[in-house]
Amino acid sequence: MRRRGVTVLLGALITALLSVGVLAAPIPYVVLGPGPTVDTLGKEDGKEVIQVTGTQTSTSAGQLRLTTVGVQPDVKLLSAIAGWFSDDEAVVPRELIYPPDQTEQQVEERNAEDFKASQSSAETSALRELGYPVQVTVKNVTAGGPSEGVLRAGDILTSVNGKPVTSGPKLTEMIRAEPGGTELTIGYTRANANATVKIKTRAQDGEPPRIGVEIEPKQPHPFELKIDLSKIGGPSAGLMFALGIIDKIEPADLTGGKIIAGTGTIDDDGNIGPIGGIGQKLVGAKNAGATVFLTPADNCAEAKSNDRPGLPLIKVATLDEALAALQTLRDGGQPPLC
Repeated sequence: MRRRGVTVLLGALITALLSVGVLAAPIPYVVLGPGPTVDTLGKEDGKEVIQVTGTQTSTSAGQLRLTTVGVQPDVKLLSAIAGWFSDDEAVVPRELIYPPDQTEQQVEERNAEDFKASQSSAETSALRELGYPVQVTVKNVTAGGPSEGVLRAGDILTSVNGKPVTSGPKLTEMIRAEPGGTELTIGYTRANANATVKIKTRAQDGEPPRIGVEIEPKQPHPFELKIDLSKIGGPSAGLMFALGIIDKIEPADLTGGKIIAGTGTIDDDGNIGPIGGIGQKLVGAKNAGATVFLTPADNCAEAKSNDRPGLPLIKVATLDEALAALQTLRDGGQPPLC
């Protein structure tokens, strides 16, 4: 009897040790949780997040907080089990965050590039809203090309067949919309004088039609603008950066004294795109004291399934819609919800 008891005890001990080993073993998943939120109108590490010099800026009684997702890359089974039962976290396959053909460092580098690109698009879209349009300028004219002797370096291209040129990609799109050999009416500005000219496109060796110019976008504005924020990656802060820039430069307080949180990519034309980790960002926003959450339209369904009590989800698809929603809030109204 005594011998049998020792055997049972040893068996239980071995089982427990094996269980501990299994629970401590790494698994091919990551845990997503709420990351830090940052007030784009405030300071981080003692520095203004959005820095404007050369013009008067305004202060805000409220906050415009970008939201982030924290990633736990090295997950043990025990942590994954806890994440599965958590309302604040999500457990997802590791390959969704770290593709098998990329190292963690490569993913971080890509996220840093996306973050930088989001800042650039935020600046471009905000400056457009503030009345500083993008100018598609001729950098060089191709020798022997359709525009030689007609256009010059420094010309600002303003239209194609009467339709406005709002960006480099838009110009390319309009030129390629017609087959090679089509005569286009190109509007341009030279030395502050507006003019138009007929240019026949050319397509060689199966390439798309071209007019034979190298272009560069410019957006002249009488002040300097810089976004200074590190330790955050990805493109999802674009919307909140754009709103922060506008709030800093315009006299009006966009926040109405409220803590506004949100997320969303933004392109040069002010279109807001979807992001990942909306559930965790809502948790972070709620913890930061946000009273509303600006939600990309394409994320609405997911956001509603992860909503937080007392945190209305305002549906936005463009920068103009986001600005209109904030105006409605300041007026005491109810903007469109998800």
